[in-house]
Amino acid sequence: MTPFLLSLKIAGMATLIVFMIGVALAHWMARHQFFGKSFIEALVTLPLVLPPTVVGFGLLILFGKNGMIGKWLDDWFGVQVVFTWVAAVIASVVVSFPLMYQNAVAAFQQVDRRLESAALLMGASRLHVFRTITFPLAWPGLLAGLVLTFARALGEFGATLMLAGYIPGRTDTMPLAIYFAVESGHMDLAAFWAIIIVTFGLSIIMWLNWWSKKNIQRYTQQEGRG
Repeated sequence: MTPFLLSLKIAGMATLIVFMIGVALAHWMARHQFFGKSFIEALVTLPLVLPPTVVGFGLLILFGKNGMIGKWLDDWFGVQVVFTWVAAVIASVVVSFPLMYQNAVAAFQQVDRRLESAALLMGASRLHVFRTITFPLAWPGLLAGLVLTFARALGEFGATLMLAGYIPGRTDTMPLAIYFAVESGHMDLAAFWAIIIVTFGLSIIMWLNWWSKKNIQRYTQQEGRG
């Protein structure tokens, strides 16, 4: 069960990191206009259109032993990222980040700015406004991004293989386990892990669809009463 537990660990940590950074960046981007914003947004969402192997190659250039970040970590802290489970987390973060970011930006743009302005005029701090007004109103969209981020991180393969490799007990996530089981001719094992991933993914999507419809119905009922 190592691939299953390791996949959950990596996907969970990646989702937590993506959620914190994605929400902060999306909120700031949704509330500010500046020169170069389009370029930054394109750069953030670029992993959506790039092949995962290209993303993995770029991460390998950065975090490799002679890479810009990898060499610095090795020289100053004696830490090696490549071929560790941390590398798998980094790969999952980069690949799944655009999903969280896009959903978060859309969610924050739908929040009524007049409510925020009214709270600020009444003396509330920006942090208090975000915590009590902005975040709760944007939560449905943020949750959708959170769920999709976890599902994408759980199924990440290409970038993980490039940066973390396949080391049994250390980096053998379920997608990697499927690939190398097929390579070694263990089709039954590959089918087992494939069924697990498909079941997880299908369950997540069905739950998200159900939750979205439930919230739409609730909103429609509230509008009708109003």
